[in-house]
Amino acid sequence: MMCRRGTKQIGPPSDTVKPRAVVMSEPKAPIPAPGDTYKGWLFKWTNYIKGYQRRWFVLSNGLLSYYRTQAEMGHTCRGTINLATANIAVEDSCNFVISNGGTQTYHLKASSEVERQRWITALELAKAKAFRMQAESDDSGDESSPPASGQGGGSRNSEVQSTLRTLGSKVEDLSTCNDLIAKHGSALQRSLSELEGVRLEGQTSEKIRQVTERATLFRITSNAMINACRDFLALAQAHSKRWQKALQAEREQRVRLEETLEQLAKQHNHLERAFRGATVLPPSQSNPAIDSKGSAASKGDASDEDEENEFFDACEDVQEFITVPADPKYHRRSGSNVSGISSELGMDDGTTSLDEQSLASNPESPQSQEVVPVRKRRTRIPDKPNYSLNLWSIMKNCIGKELSKIPMPVNFNEPLSMLQRLSEDLEYYELLDRAAKCQNSLEQMCYVAAFTVSSYSTTVHRTGKPFNPLLGETFELDRLQESGYRSLCEQVSHHPPAAAHHAISERGWTLRQEIALASKFRGKYLSIMPLGSIHCIFEKSNNHYTWKKVTTTVHNIIVGKLWIDQSGEIDVVNHRTGDRCHLKFAPYSYFSRDVARKVTGVVTDKDGKAHYVLSGTWDEKMEYSRVMQSSRGGENGADGRQKTVYQTLKAKELWRKTPLPDGAENMYYFSTLALTLNEPEEGIAPTDSRRRPDQRLMEQGRWEEANAEKQRLEEKQRTARREREREANRTSSPTEEAEEVEIASEPSETTYKSGHPDNYRAMWFERHVDPATGEPTHIYRGGYWEAKEQGNWDSCPDIF
Repeated sequence: MMCRRGTKQIGPPSDTVKPRAVVMSEPKAPIPAPGDTYKGWLFKWTNYIKGYQRRWFVLSNGLLSYYRTQAEMGHTCRGTINLATANIAVEDSCNFVISNGGTQTYHLKASSEVERQRWITALELAKAKAFRMQAESDDSGDESSPPASGQGGGSRNSEVQSTLRTLGSKVEDLSTCNDLIAKHGSALQRSLSELEGVRLEGQTSEKIRQVTERATLFRITSNAMINACRDFLALAQAHSKRWQKALQAEREQRVRLEETLEQLAKQHNHLERAFRGATVLPPSQSNPAIDSKGSAASKGDASDEDEENEFFDACEDVQEFITVPADPKYHRRSGSNVSGISSELGMDDGTTSLDEQSLASNPESPQSQEVVPVRKRRTRIPDKPNYSLNLWSIMKNCIGKELSKIPMPVNFNEPLSMLQRLSEDLEYYELLDRAAKCQNSLEQMCYVAAFTVSSYSTTVHRTGKPFNPLLGETFELDRLQESGYRSLCEQVSHHPPAAAHHAISERGWTLRQEIALASKFRGKYLSIMPLGSIHCIFEKSNNHYTWKKVTTTVHNIIVGKLWIDQSGEIDVVNHRTGDRCHLKFAPYSYFSRDVARKVTGVVTDKDGKAHYVLSGTWDEKMEYSRVMQSSRGGENGADGRQKTVYQTLKAKELWRKTPLPDGAENMYYFSTLALTLNEPEEGIAPTDSRRRPDQRLMEQGRWEEANAEKQRLEEKQRTARREREREANRTSSPTEEAEEVEIASEPSETTYKSGHPDNYRAMWFERHVDPATGEPTHIYRGGYWEAKEQGNWDSCPDIF
């Protein structure tokens, strides 16, 4: 399609594959009259990345406006075009274009040809009426123009009052004339009746004279009535045009005020976030989200086509419940009387009554417990070089593809593999240590929930992509002497990429997980969806907990500063007792009054009764509050249901993030643990991530050599994969061969769970069906630590 001169928005190309509109069977709406308001959904062309997007359009008073949703009509208009000067052109059966010949052009698509014709008819009628109104307004002259906006509301109000008084006096004149006409009309009627009964000639002249006088009075009164009506009509028409212009001016001023208010809201949020972050991070890193988005606020453009703006509904209701302080009588009770309180509230003494102070038995946060290390580990790595690279030149051909299939240079990586990032979940292992000591399952659930949130605290500034592990790559994290645990990760599948992780502690807990990543690049942002469950088993109580990870989103991939958000919901389930903790990670929103990166949760027993409320942020801390009473009757939520009101005791801290080491901004924002993960060690397996040459070269700042080495390793892995496929084809029957080819050609979560798409058997893990979740997963088979003690790595493949 040819772009019109001076238009701001580029239309879709003629050969673009446009999205198929879903045609729904709806009752045929009548064609609106010229003065009616017409509303409905249309697909609007936005840009080459997003294509057509569904928008809510409203046609009223000669103006066509659109919104993202119907809920936005009360606060945020995305754009408006005046039909009086607009050109309406039909492209095909469903597409049409509206342009005002200036900076506004809307490329629209209806769901069907019938729906398009309804819109075209309504637009043409509205355009004709708007044109007539504009012509009449122009004819009225300057004397009917609205007062200047700078004159203030007082003069405009007094002028309206004066006009109303004038119109009122005219209405009184019309009423008086109406009374006189009625009076003289009755007299005239009587005279005519008398004239019909006249017999004598002497009486005829007198009666004719009376009729003539009364007819003259009636004519005079009628003329006065007509003149008064004419004056009233002229005055009403003149002021009607003036009021129409004043109304239009008020509407335009309202739009300007809404835009200004939106800018002020963004700036206010920017200042709040910057103030909160100034005491924690350097000014340049106070808030990546605001740095990238705040620049868009100064443009004053409310259009949804701004590529640096991501709007969420202002009325979005994130919090699902309300917490209020409990009755003071609960605070006056001592710890020894808590069991009595529990019985009053209907709690079971055996499972849910516990000393409120037990959760805070250690007043210090978990990470404050200093452990003397057996060996001195490094606290710095070489600073990150400042190499520039055009990201769009690489990513423009990768839209819609999986992240694991995009060949990326090391410039976008950090010098750690995904296996090492997975091991970082143990950054705050002390939470599990404390959970293992708990006698009560609900108390234990609070620590496990805090542990699930703490695993995201290391990601807040980590915008670098970890290295994709090679098939068969491993990573060990042996902290047995220092912290009482050790863990092992292995890449058990490459298409789709999946890693198995097993950690065991001397303090009575075991953590295992198998995570497969599903990722999509959408042009503006990158979504990473972890698939698979995480298991935590406590030896003493035999409590078995499971949960899944939330979605990670990397924003501003193309333009602006990269920033990361975590959003979604997590259900932590105790399969032995039926206890559950529902955690909600609120997505970032410009209009939210809550603190950014907020996490809320409720711990309930098997009967659904709430016992603890958790709150905090995934990048800073988590707190718990014990629920003393709960009831319905709070304000309504977004779905119309009443929120639950929890009466809670004073919140106490469960976990707080350890500050980053000095100079972290120059070391990929690594935490103290992350700085040690790639430190060379003796006696590790030849497949360990620390031995990966491209990752080591990148850490040393030799990025060009790292890129060359990365390509060599990837080609070596492809060659090994082809060899495995050929070997599998030689040893399998024709039917099995066809199945293997199908699995290898279309990797997905389903094929991964149903077979071995890489024709590969893991070294240290084997597949089982998990009894708790019923999902196939890789579980540690043993033998790794024994092989390390013996120094026997003969069975390890040569992957580097």
